[in-house]
Amino acid sequence: MKNKIINLGISETEVNELIKVSKDINKDYNMLLKKYPIQYLIGYVNFYGYKIYVNKNVLIPRYETELLVEKTIKYAKKMFNEKVNILDLGTGSGAIAVALNKELNSSVTGVDISKKALKIASKNVIDNNCDVELINGNLFNKIKGTYDIIISNPPYISKDEKIMDCVDKYEPHLALYAKDNGLYFYKEILKKAKKYLNKKYIIAFEIGWWQGELIKNIAKKYFDEKKITIEKDYSGKDRYLFIKSE
Repeated sequence: MKNKIINLGISETEVNELIKVSKDINKDYNMLLKKYPIQYLIGYVNFYGYKIYVNKNVLIPRYETELLVEKTIKYAKKMFNEKVNILDLGTGSGAIAVALNKELNSSVTGVDISKKALKIASKNVIDNNCDVELINGNLFNKIKGTYDIIISNPPYISKDEKIMDCVDKYEPHLALYAKDNGLYFYKEILKKAKKYLNKKYIIAFEIGWWQGELIKNIAKKYFDEKKITIEKDYSGKDRYLFIKSE
């Protein structure tokens, strides 16, 4: 069975993890034939070295988001000497919040509109022994304090954009799709962010590969253009937008 699953294009590492936890490997194999994500069958992923539980109520964390975390950590260590206060908007599984809290001297607030997602995030926060507060809310609507870092990997796929069938079919649409051609959440965050930022700050976004200049133009309405940078992922595609106070 192991080789049959590997022949579906799944890595041996993931297959070994599935075999470890599977209660019915034949049933799992049939699910995989239907392109069901193996990460949901395993029940967890390795994200930035941390065990992050996932199920169908949260987006599966990806390598691109690990790089967002890596870049944010790098900039934070350059800019801040003391404990940092971080706001993670659209926290989902809590993967970003967990990794940043473990890697930086920080307290983190994770916000998500989905109670089902926050149930998974709560398990990840507890199991990884993190200083992360979780809030069920819509972006800033329940936020009162100010932060050194605001980070977000929001839904950014437009309704008419073609994505892999397995992602569209099995991962939560609430975490994938956004109105206004995929730009809605960036507009909402950028419009209100200054009120929730400290004097020295970082805004860190994961973005769609074609959205960089569009989001930069939105950001320029509220922030000095010199502070805005677009950065690439491992494939050389525009994938991140940072706004840094220095």
